[in-house]
Amino acid sequence: MRYRLGPPLITATEIQARIQELATIISSDYADRDLLLICVLKGGAMFWADLCRALHIPCQSDFVAMESYREATSPLAEPRFTKAADVALADRDILIVEDIIDTGHTSARLRELLWAQSPRSLAMCALLDKAERRQVDTAIEYCGFIIPNAFVVGYGLDYAQQYRHLAYIAVLEGVLED
Repeated sequence: MRYRLGPPLITATEIQARIQELATIISSDYADRDLLLICVLKGGAMFWADLCRALHIPCQSDFVAMESYREATSPLAEPRFTKAADVALADRDILIVEDIIDTGHTSARLRELLWAQSPRSLAMCALLDKAERRQVDTAIEYCGFIIPNAFVVGYGLDYAQQYRHLAYIAVLEGVLED
């Protein structure tokens, strides 16, 4: 099947404006707390970087990596975790920074993994929520945008490691979702 990049679904300007809004809310909610951002690599890296710079409070960061898609356009049945956090999570206020919540399997598994390390609090900040594909309930305390059931790329999201560099989010047309 051939794929074609569709027009922007969410523009770079819209993304940056929403990040500023989220940063203001998060900064207020976590004022005077020991905030640790856990960025989910690779897709969440651009969102994490812009969110960090927009926060009005001090915070620390660490990274986790997992494989959810490989070369496919639909999520794997069981996400594969490839890197755990390097810092102690006990008694920390943790905010997971994720690019997209799709079926919910990856975020639910990540929450389970992190809760096992006894943080004080654990919340999710996702740039995108593909709510109509949800198979597992998972809370998204800070959500950027709710999007339709389409395969999207750009601003960190990829297809076969392509399109991450785009400053906006677009639908990759010709991709069939399961």
